[in-house]
Amino acid sequence: MTFFTRRTLISTALALALPLSLAWSAMASASARDPKELLIGTSAGPYADQIKLGIKPILEKQGYKIKLVEFNDYIQPNFALAEGSLDANVFQHIVYLNRFASEHKLALSELVKIPTAPIAIYSKKHKSIGEVKQGSTVALPNDPTNQARALVLLDRLGWIKLRDKFDPIRASEQDIAINIKKIKLIALEAAQLPRSLQDTDYSFVNGNYALASGLKLSDALVTEKISTNYINLVAVRTADKDKQFARDIAAAYRSQAFLDVTNKYFADYARTDDQIALQRAAE
Repeated sequence: MTFFTRRTLISTALALALPLSLAWSAMASASARDPKELLIGTSAGPYADQIKLGIKPILEKQGYKIKLVEFNDYIQPNFALAEGSLDANVFQHIVYLNRFASEHKLALSELVKIPTAPIAIYSKKHKSIGEVKQGSTVALPNDPTNQARALVLLDRLGWIKLRDKFDPIRASEQDIAINIKKIKLIALEAAQLPRSLQDTDYSFVNGNYALASGLKLSDALVTEKISTNYINLVAVRTADKDKQFARDIAAAYRSQAFLDVTNKYFADYARTDDQIALQRAAE
């Protein structure tokens, strides 16, 4: 992907060696597995917690055995899914999925949307965005889709000016027409953004990594209003989308039981359309 350096890819590969080896050993022979055993890949933090607290109990009541494989990057989960090492993954939105699948020619599809923690601006040096000064350092994701989200928010804050008729889904640093606040942008791997707060003035942090690092969503100085393009989802291989296990996963995420878990443990998350419909029906 455009913003990954050789050093980043090497460090990512090393960091992923253990979880990937576990995934591969668990999935060495797909045909030998119990069809009721599901391997689900996710990022450490809230989306793994959603599965543990809400989805896993629902599916276990139907006779499934759920195993989670946690990744700490946004690259390997889709490759592992496409290659058959996972039955589903939970970490990305449709813009990222479509772009990644197209670039790497992977037959992956959206199954169901999930409650999503927003991307937001955090700081350990400033109490408000009003303290931004010329030369302030701002870290943002280096993957194209999430970087576009950050740039659009910076444009709305008036820190930068994007060119006329920019595409909000594909915006990049090349679309910056004027750096109004003369901020210094630092593109980092998403998993590294919470750590960057020790050094930067401000950092964009994806909600899952913010929570996994101990930050609270309420700590954010500015929070993105999530559009439907950026609500996260469960992805499966396209060939598996209509299989029974996929239908059961989707039904679990759409269930009243999971909505109850969401309301109890993930109250600040953006709800899915299915959950909003459930809530309205209960009123």
